[in-house]
Amino acid sequence: MKFLLTAFALMLVIEGVLPFLLPGLWRDTFRRLTEMTDGQIRFIGLTSMLAGLLLLYFAR
Repeated sequence: MKFLLTAFALMLVIEGVLPFLLPGLWRDTFRRLTEMTDGQIRFIGLTSMLAGLLLLYFAR
């Protein structure tokens, strides 16, 4: 459980870096994301999950 909470906390820190450092770029990126189709967003999500799994595989 401690490992899961640590991973979640690290994810929140990483997710917060871009809006903190470059809020204008983050806003423009988010605006473009809202204009994408559901299929494009799903593809981005799938790619992100596969990249994360690949990183986990190589980290272990």
